[in-house]
Amino acid sequence: MLIKEATVADAEGIAIVHVDCWRTTYKDIMPSDFLDNLSYEQRKDIWIKNITKDGNYVYVAENNEGKIVGFISGGKRETNKVEDSGDLTAIYILENFQRMGIGKKLIKELFLKFEELGFKAIFVEVLEDNESRYFYEAFGAELIKTDKIKMAGAELNLLVYEWKDISPVLL
Repeated sequence: MLIKEATVADAEGIAIVHVDCWRTTYKDIMPSDFLDNLSYEQRKDIWIKNITKDGNYVYVAENNEGKIVGFISGGKRETNKVEDSGDLTAIYILENFQRMGIGKKLIKELFLKFEELGFKAIFVEVLEDNESRYFYEAFGAELIKTDKIKMAGAELNLLVYEWKDISPVLL
């Protein structure tokens, strides 16, 4: 498994992982018509912007055949006003590649960048019904806030987690 910084050439592979993961992760959380209408091409355009945006960091996990099977992104959200902090904005791994340590490798790579940037605290937002929240908890993130949001016509609980100390993730 190769973990590397994403380039524009990776946008299509990231888009495929993103859409496919949304369809598996959120199938019982989000309306199916919303998930069915997700577009690889639209996501590819979004990921080209994300990869080329200053202050945004995207890493991919490639299998031995060079296929992208997961990715992580982060930086500092415009809404984040906490000094010396950043945000993990997305992490997705194809279902068949989950529970193989890829998530740990991806989060470690992003957090090494955050450490280099001098970030002391890291935030991540996750839907309450998304089981990946347990992944964040296992790596030391603490729940600090719950909000109600509307997404794709559904009212959902959004959980905000914080790492006050990222050093355990870097081990």
